[in-house]
Amino acid sequence: MASAVFVLDLKGKVLISRNYRGDIPMSAVEKFMPLVLEAEEEQQAPTPCFTHEGINYLYIRHNNLYCILFKKEDIHRSLRYFASSTINLLHLLKTVLALTKKNSNATTILLFLHKLTEVFTEYFKELEEESIRDNFVIIYELLDEMMDFGYPQTTETKILQEYITQESHKLEIQVRPPMAVTNAVSWRSENIKYRKNEVFLDVIESVNLLVNANGNVLRSEILGVIKMKCYLTGMPELRLGLNDKVMFESTGRSPTRGKAIEMEDVKFHQCVRLSRFENDRTISFIPPDGGFELMSYRLNTQVKPLIWVEAQVENYTGSRIEYTIKAKAQFKRRSTANNVEIYVPVPDDADTPKFGNSIGSVHYAPEKSAIVWKIKQFQGGKDFTMRAHFGLPSHCLLISRLHAYICPKIVEDPEKKPPIGVKFEIPYFTTSGIQVRYLKIVEKSGYQALPWVRYITQNGDYQLRMPESIKNNKMSFI
Repeated sequence: MASAVFVLDLKGKVLISRNYRGDIPMSAVEKFMPLVLEAEEEQQAPTPCFTHEGINYLYIRHNNLYCILFKKEDIHRSLRYFASSTINLLHLLKTVLALTKKNSNATTILLFLHKLTEVFTEYFKELEEESIRDNFVIIYELLDEMMDFGYPQTTETKILQEYITQESHKLEIQVRPPMAVTNAVSWRSENIKYRKNEVFLDVIESVNLLVNANGNVLRSEILGVIKMKCYLTGMPELRLGLNDKVMFESTGRSPTRGKAIEMEDVKFHQCVRLSRFENDRTISFIPPDGGFELMSYRLNTQVKPLIWVEAQVENYTGSRIEYTIKAKAQFKRRSTANNVEIYVPVPDDADTPKFGNSIGSVHYAPEKSAIVWKIKQFQGGKDFTMRAHFGLPSHCLLISRLHAYICPKIVEDPEKKPPIGVKFEIPYFTTSGIQVRYLKIVEKSGYQALPWVRYITQNGDYQLRMPESIKNNKMSFI
């Protein structure tokens, strides 16, 4: 339960506010920025929620705005854990303030603030100070519909857009809110009709990988999301079955083909019936209309590098530096990686680049101090080589050579050098082996719908550390 919501600029000036319970004085808002600045001066880690004089402050940053929610008395016990575990996440956002006097769940309040900024962004495209001032009438309407007396209500943008629009004449036509607002299924309107009923399902997996200079995998994981686009008539119920290891173990069955996977950190869209999933691992839901993210998951497993990159670096004592880069696709031949980009770091003072490559295009990106090697299509099992040559500024030549002869035993630390980065996308391929076993669509009218399933594997944080460069002390000139 929240008491008030405020939107502030970076100086702490109130742009718009809604005091739902009337128990928060304006002086509480005026103290917010000094309290935040005081914490920063004391070099304390900023937290998304804190208490001052019996009032609880919960806030996020978004672009150049503060979104704050006020709350009085003690916060739910989960606040302390949530505050410590989400500091880094919330500090990355730019800033909405909520205040409350009652004992409430801090997680719910902070999620509401994130949903609030999401709705504003979908309405106004850009959530900035100017868009707040230009659309204050719409924002007041949204604040009244999304929260009632401090309790979150309708937070689905598509439902809100049916009766809160940016054209005033539409408000006069549709004075009654849609039935979905008061239904149990608040995320989907009734009487939706399509000539062609279709469902598109994308299984997208991102590979996070870190390989050291010796070629050993230090860290690897798979982050997956299942996204859907539903164009279905009426109120259909969908049932999705995956090759879930827990499901097979609970039923005593074994997968007919492939392997079963063990998903961790599974998160669902609000439309999924969680009780049924906990009972028999069936993903059953009435979907929203259009596109949405059904679920996300994580697999903490050892991943073989899909695209392996070897780098040999030869440094000619300050006169020039040469790179030999070999890239190999370590997946099956029937698959192809699209739009591959390999970023190889080079010294900041490198100049006069020259390249030789057997495929794709290569260019030097001085703003990134990196070579960018682009390969439009990289077939599985293939390997390609690229060579690069850079000159180094002449004023560094004598110093580098003297350093090489006087201190020949000084060894570079590969971990201090920027790593090689790789971007790619492999369609119709999954690293984890996840499979959609079935997707059933049930609607009382009995129509036939077409389900489409697509698998995509792409890079996440994919890095390979550079090996130590070979020192060549020859007196070489270009």
